[in-house]
Amino acid sequence: MSLDEIFEHFVLHSQIFKDRERLLPDYVPEELPHRKQQIIALARILAPALAGSRPSNVFIYGLTGTGKTAVTKHVVRKLSEKAQEKVVFAYVNCRQNDTSYRVMAELARELGVKVPFTGLATSEVYKRFAEALDRRGRMMVAVLDEVDHLVKKNGDDVLYFLTRINEQLSRSRLSLIGITNDLKFTEFLDSRVKSSLCEEELVFPPYTAKELEDILQQRAAEAFQDGVLAPEVIPACAAIAAKQNGDCRLALDLLLKAADLAEREGASKVTLEHVKQAQREIEKNVTVDVIKSMPLHVKMVLIAVYLLEKEGARNLTTGMIYNKYMEIAKMLGMDPVTQRRVSDIINELDMAGIVNARVVSLGRYGRTKVIRLSASLKSIEEGLQEDLFMLGVTELVAR
Repeated sequence: MSLDEIFEHFVLHSQIFKDRERLLPDYVPEELPHRKQQIIALARILAPALAGSRPSNVFIYGLTGTGKTAVTKHVVRKLSEKAQEKVVFAYVNCRQNDTSYRVMAELARELGVKVPFTGLATSEVYKRFAEALDRRGRMMVAVLDEVDHLVKKNGDDVLYFLTRINEQLSRSRLSLIGITNDLKFTEFLDSRVKSSLCEEELVFPPYTAKELEDILQQRAAEAFQDGVLAPEVIPACAAIAAKQNGDCRLALDLLLKAADLAEREGASKVTLEHVKQAQREIEKNVTVDVIKSMPLHVKMVLIAVYLLEKEGARNLTTGMIYNKYMEIAKMLGMDPVTQRRVSDIINELDMAGIVNARVVSLGRYGRTKVIRLSASLKSIEEGLQEDLFMLGVTELVAR
């Protein structure tokens, strides 16, 4: 099949999709099933902005895929329509903008302030933002999504500034919405930041399998041609996602991936087999993404486990892994962490499903922890291969 034929097939003759965009993670529908309580709660917190009064800062907790971002964007969109020019809204994803400078630059751009990609002191960006906001004489609601990623990487300086900025403003006010997947995130915050930021708190519970089915049915009606989904497809996607902490994003990803697979093979229906194939692909991709996002020393410990298994070692212990880790640290000219920290890292890798750490009894010699890889070698190699800083080691992995 030629490129032209492939493109023509998707543009003119899609047997599966009516509007594929409706399954993408950044699409926010007009109706959000099973989140009415959270929508009303957030709307009540933000409503004072319409009367020119600063809303309380609000912190939103919940596991991945529980609707936090969608609900926030939905409420802010409706409030924006009502407020017209009275309120300025800004949304910043702190995983994509993961430094104080980038966050403040994004907020400043919402006010029409041009900030270079680099080159200014962060304090200067703070100053330009505060001056621009006060000139506008408006209420601003700033949403910091995945704010835990920013704070864990670069500290809470931005939050300290934003929660104190109203003391500097005479004509404007700012209200902050923080969104996090980490239920223990506030433990990382300075007590002064925590008291100011968490004036109001909302917790989003995981979706049940039945609730996920309702959401998928709603999206499917908008996204697919009539009759293309086998009856078991949506229940299967919902059941898989329900086992993963009720992750709606995963349910939508599964449905989209399964439909894409059906489309590519020219099938007229999306079947349960397509869902199973999609699940295998997504699980592989999740592992790769997790490994790519790991801190440096966690990657070094993972490489140590990988190389030991590659050398034929069995029944790996923390001591064996630590010795190999020390070799890698020396090779890279890095200061190693302690053996106790390496043991903690092994536990983290175990919780992530990348290694399996099992305590076994040695009889009168006590007990020990036996470690082995549980993720596929291909996923580990793919996750590590792109880390250019550790190129000398990843070349060993690729051999």
